[in-house]
Amino acid sequence: MVRFGIIGTNWITERFIDAAMETERFELAAVYSRTEEKGRAFAAKYGNPAVYSDVSALASSPEIDAVYIASPNSLHMEQAILCMDQGKHVLCEKPMASNAAETRKMIEAAKRNNVILMEAMKSTLMPNFRVVQNNLYKLGQVRRYFASYCQYSSRYDAYKQGTVLNAFNPEFSNGALMDLGTYCIYPMVTLFGKPKEIKANGILLSSGADGEGSIIMNYDEMDATVIYSKISDSYLPAEIQGENGTLVIGRINQPYDVKIIYRDGTIEDLRQPQMQESMFYEAREFIDLIEAGLRESSVNTLHNSLLVAEIMEEARRQIGIKFPADLK
Repeated sequence: MVRFGIIGTNWITERFIDAAMETERFELAAVYSRTEEKGRAFAAKYGNPAVYSDVSALASSPEIDAVYIASPNSLHMEQAILCMDQGKHVLCEKPMASNAAETRKMIEAAKRNNVILMEAMKSTLMPNFRVVQNNLYKLGQVRRYFASYCQYSSRYDAYKQGTVLNAFNPEFSNGALMDLGTYCIYPMVTLFGKPKEIKANGILLSSGADGEGSIIMNYDEMDATVIYSKISDSYLPAEIQGENGTLVIGRINQPYDVKIIYRDGTIEDLRQPQMQESMFYEAREFIDLIEAGLRESSVNTLHNSLLVAEIMEEARRQIGIKFPADLK
């Protein structure tokens, strides 16, 4: 069993714990919350593991092997490095950090301490994403990557009523690009690497966070377009268009449905069975790495995480999205 400490007590943390338990190699050893009362209420749902209101105390605990971080984006770097400097492996929610500089510091800390650092991008570790990778050759020359993740946020209703929650607060390095756009960009980087050119546009809200945006990226022989939004919905699938056919992915953030539509109209259904809890696969990958004595995922690599951070930082620069973390 791998003994986990958890930083963050929100809904995504509950989803992760439930998924990780399905691996049968996960033990919830500790929970961190800014307030002990909230931490104890959360821990009570899971057999009352140790509760900390001091991150340093959690990081130094000998009863913990690894830490899952699901705090606001602006806190990821400091908390991750604190844990890695105490010899803890770190699975960090996406986006890994506020910017590329923070990402580099986290990578340096992982290498310095000989521990695992992995970005918790679930989609690229799901079986049907591997199906996408293994069947790209059938498309012939790839000419376009398109991905959309537009989901109206319930927190936007509060925003319109004058309450700025974390999701729309740049103090926490949040916004549509960081929250949803990364789901479109990470698979692109995993499949095709770094683009040669980036052109970004977006809608800035009065808080300074972005509500929605789009990015066009160029490669040598193809282009890529991603659109994302927290203030509107989209029902478009993702597509990878090739000269022989188009690979259609139902949802880029959770690739359950995958098929190729060939130029002659023939459809090849490529779907593979998957666990309903999509976070199972990131938990399994991370635990596998720990048990095998490896120090980096072969899919969610540190290089991929840095490339994604660099792309999003350049997109933010063009759109005008600024975070306090950029000034540190």
